[in-house]
Amino acid sequence: MKTKVLVIDDWPLMRAFLTDIINAQSDMEVVGSVATAEAAKDVAMERNPDVVILEAESPHMDKSSALDRTARLRLLLGKKILPLVQQSPDGSLRAVDMRLLSHAINPTRQRFPNQKDYTGLIIECIRSAARGDPAVCMTATTRPCLSVDTVLARSPHPSTGPERVIVVGASTGGTDAIKQLLIQMPINCPGILITQHIPEGFTRSFVQRLDDVCRIKVKQAEQGERVMPGHAYISPGHCHLLLTANRDHYLTELNDGNPVNRHRPSVDVLFRSAANCAGKNAIGIILTGMGNDGAVGMLEMKQAGAYNFAQDEASCVVFGMPREAIAAGAVHEVVPLTQITRRVLDYLAVQNSRLARSIGSG
Repeated sequence: MKTKVLVIDDWPLMRAFLTDIINAQSDMEVVGSVATAEAAKDVAMERNPDVVILEAESPHMDKSSALDRTARLRLLLGKKILPLVQQSPDGSLRAVDMRLLSHAINPTRQRFPNQKDYTGLIIECIRSAARGDPAVCMTATTRPCLSVDTVLARSPHPSTGPERVIVVGASTGGTDAIKQLLIQMPINCPGILITQHIPEGFTRSFVQRLDDVCRIKVKQAEQGERVMPGHAYISPGHCHLLLTANRDHYLTELNDGNPVNRHRPSVDVLFRSAANCAGKNAIGIILTGMGNDGAVGMLEMKQAGAYNFAQDEASCVVFGMPREAIAAGAVHEVVPLTQITRRVLDYLAVQNSRLARSIGSG
C-alpha cells in the first residue's frame, strides 16, 4: 500500500516540485496539493493522508507564529507533520521542531532546489515520517559543497596517536542508534568522537539527553579539548569535528568550513582526521544514515590500520551510509546495532591482551 501524502505550500512551484518527485516513487503518492491549511482540512477528511508536508514558515510569519500554526494543524488533522523550513542566517528557525515535530527539510526559495540534490533527502524523510521514526532529516546549507580533499589533506604517512580512540558517524536514525551505542559503554572506554547530521539548534538538547542516561560523560565538542577516556564528544550542528594529536594526547578541533558531501559536520572529515593522526589506534563505526558520507574517510582509516564496524541493514533506519562504506571495502565487521558496543569492547580486549603479551615477551 502506498504512503498517501498531502502537500501544503502557498508557493505553486514548490507544490509542483514536491508532487512530481513524490509521485515518481513506487511506494507513495500525493493525494492533495493545496495552498492553505484551511483547504487541507477538507482534503485530509476525504483522502486520509498518512503524512502531511507543511510549509512551516513564510516571509510574513515569525518563528512563534510558525510554531503555533504547525501545532494547530497537527491538532486539526491529527497527522504526522513533515515541515518545510528555511533556516535564517541567525538560525532563528531552530525553535520550530523538537517540541512538536519529528522531521525537517529546508529547500530555500531564494535558490530553487535542484531535484538531484533534494529528491533523495525529501523522499527518505517522508518514508521516515510514515514509519514514525524520530530522526531529524535536514539538508546542508546553501554554501558550496567541497570534497574532503579540499577541507583536509590526506596524510601519506599516518601518525600513530598516543592511545585508542573511537570515531562514529551517523545520519538518519542516528540519534537513537548513538544512544544504544553509548549507553552500553563502560566508564573506562576510549574517548569517542561522533559526527551526527543534525540541525544546529538541536545538538545541545540531544547531548543532554544522552548524558542523562549514559555512564560515560557525553558533551558537545569544543575547540581544543583533550580527548579523555570515558567521554564522548558530539559535533556541533554547524561545524566539522576533527581529531588531532600532540605527543601526549588527542585533541578536538572544530572547523566551520564549507559542507562536504552536502553536510557540515561531515563524517568523512572526522574519519579522515582519525586516519591521519590515530592510524591503527583508531576504531571506526558507521551507523544508519542516507547517502555516502563517511565511506571515503572510513576506507582511509582502514588503509591506515584502523579497525572498522558498520551497522547491519536489518537494524538500520536507512542503510545508505553503511552500505556505501561496505561497498568501498572499508569495513571489517557488519554487526547488528545491539551488538556493536560489545564487539568493539571485545576487539579492544583482544588488542590489549596482545599488547600486554608483546610487552611481557620483550
